[in-house]
Amino acid sequence: MFPESSIPELAHVIQLAVAPVFLLTAISTMLAVLTNRLSRVVDRTRKLEAFILEHPERSTQPRAELYILFRRTVLCNRAISLCTLTALLICTVIGLLFVSALLSFNATLAVAALFVVSMGTFIFALLSFLQEIRVASTALENSAKQILELTNQRIQKP
Repeated sequence: MFPESSIPELAHVIQLAVAPVFLLTAISTMLAVLTNRLSRVVDRTRKLEAFILEHPERSTQPRAELYILFRRTVLCNRAISLCTLTALLICTVIGLLFVSALLSFNATLAVAALFVVSMGTFIFALLSFLQEIRVASTALENSAKQILELTNQRIQKP
């Protein structure tokens, strides 16, 4: 397949591809975190939907929570899509490194451009993730404040 003289060149290409492969590992970990968060949101949404259908007269608060869960779903889906796009771009970078070495053409500009674009998509994925965490934290904080206010009122009444 490869002439003996190109074995060192191939070894160099493999060395160049190692960093993007580690980046793929980080992205896959991020995807696991995001899909876990999304599945928890989906589970909570299903419970709320069932409650609303069973108790429409008591659905004001659950409907508000449902809106927050919908917002979180949108943000998780956006982050997952952007992470997946990032992984695809990194895979393209790795493939291009090998193809350019095999076919002996200079792909420096294309590799650099794809890598920069992949970092841009990863940054936007992280920003979406951060926004989802903020929405979840704010909702939790508001819920805790409401419960504390309710329990304070009940304790003071008797």
